[in-house]
Amino acid sequence: MLKISLFLLYLIFATLLSAESAITLPISFKASFSQTITSDKNKKISYSGTLLFSSPKNFKWSYRKPTKKEVCTDGKELLIVDHDLEQTSAYYIDSGLDLSEILKKAKFHRKTVYIAKHKDKNYTVQVNNRGELSRIAYMDDLDNSVLIIFSKMQYSKKRIPASKLKCNYPADYDEIRQ
Repeated sequence: MLKISLFLLYLIFATLLSAESAITLPISFKASFSQTITSDKNKKISYSGTLLFSSPKNFKWSYRKPTKKEVCTDGKELLIVDHDLEQTSAYYIDSGLDLSEILKKAKFHRKTVYIAKHKDKNYTVQVNNRGELSRIAYMDDLDNSVLIIFSKMQYSKKRIPASKLKCNYPADYDEIRQ
């Protein structure tokens, strides 16, 4: 469930970064986040941690609760490091996807809320009163409702060094490539 949600989240962020819109994203930012995934049976899983972003498509999600995980991408590969399982999973991202379509279809809904429908999925993106990203909500491929809330958002005009965006893990972790 988390892997699909993480991949969909990557797709949404890649889309936000590649499309022109009223949603302003800086060259880089860091933020705390809380992520709640709610199943169709109303069971909830909550995660929290920090996020680093540096353009054009580099992210590092550091999950701290309830488990310690890192999710890193350079726009070509998505790497998930599960420190509790001592395992890494690497996925190549399909470069043929035209993700900019999601934001091209985004419509201003009200004050700080934008709604987009793309390939039968609805996305809600909310910004704060300064136009900074504050929430993303969507349904994942397993019909789970996903809500991510950002706090302590710090936008920057400078890129974050690549070394800070890498997932670090011991060499003896099991590796899965897909």
